[in-house]
Amino acid sequence: MTNDQKHLRVHDKHFKIFIECSTLEQRISELASLINKEYADKCPLFVSVLNGSFMFTATLLKNITIPCEVTFVRVASYESTSSSGHVKEVLGLKENLENRDVIILEDIIDTGLTMCEIKEQLWAKNPKTLELATLFLKPEALKKPMDIKYTGFEIENKFVLGYGLDYDGLGRNLADLYVLA
Repeated sequence: MTNDQKHLRVHDKHFKIFIECSTLEQRISELASLINKEYADKCPLFVSVLNGSFMFTATLLKNITIPCEVTFVRVASYESTSSSGHVKEVLGLKENLENRDVIILEDIIDTGLTMCEIKEQLWAKNPKTLELATLFLKPEALKKPMDIKYTGFEIENKFVLGYGLDYDGLGRNLADLYVLA
């Protein structure tokens, strides 16, 4: 991985800066303010979908001021630069969701197929409410309608990297969001 701050190369692909860290963090702070207001008298359980959402989750939770819990789950759905949309099982969820206010935290929603399956599996655990917060949404790529309560940024249907998102394992640690050049 080579990087000159505005452009970088990861494996065989070239990327350019798309959204700077300060802009990302400002928008996440705004989402946290909304959640703080809407869940003021509740104690939501945040379910963060690994690996990509770890930076979004960390930044969001630093701005959450209400009582809350957080847990992390994994799904295997990405290969290279496209989504398979296939989820065998949500792994790692130990918490009881019954009658809880649950907010799923996702890094990016493109086709929506993976998230539909995740939501279906979590609804089967009888939460009181189940909402979705995503840092990035690609509306042009959606293959199923999605009810997303909190969206950070709507972006074009282009491959992005950084702020938790990777390309074949690299780039998650980048503070800014990059787009395929």
